[in-house]
Amino acid sequence: MDILKQIHNLQLPPLLPLPLWPTPIALVTFILFLWSFGPALKTEVRFAFLVWLRLTWAALLIPAVTGVILAVGGLRVPSATDVGGGLSKYGFRVDPQRDLEHLMYVAFALVSLYVIEMLIKGRLVEHRVGLKFLPVVTLFLYGCAYMIGRVATFPGNGV
Repeated sequence: MDILKQIHNLQLPPLLPLPLWPTPIALVTFILFLWSFGPALKTEVRFAFLVWLRLTWAALLIPAVTGVILAVGGLRVPSATDVGGGLSKYGFRVDPQRDLEHLMYVAFALVSLYVIEMLIKGRLVEHRVGLKFLPVVTLFLYGCAYMIGRVATFPGNGV
């Protein structure tokens, strides 16, 4: 169980005063967002972008699967877990609603990745038109990935 916790709770050290990517998932999706402008402007998808997209899938699915296993084992996100005195392990007040919110953002991220796949393959709309929407969908994906980490750490309203 401890190995699963370590895999699931992996965080990056802050490189900037405002951490744009607190988790590896946020970093991978941020790079995907920046990279998505190429296919959107050129209206073609190259092999390297597809490789990075698959890496993004792996970066999201590994913590998602470990998170499901941990949740079935009864664990919740740190912002929803009381370690004493009504405070989380980060010293903020406990907010149990953050547990479901964490799952919601994971679901949004998975749906976003699926939509990206459909846009690339031209199944939702015509291929060249769909590629123009890539930056919008990848930005939404990055926002979800960022919030996955934020919700696990910080309480809700009034932070």
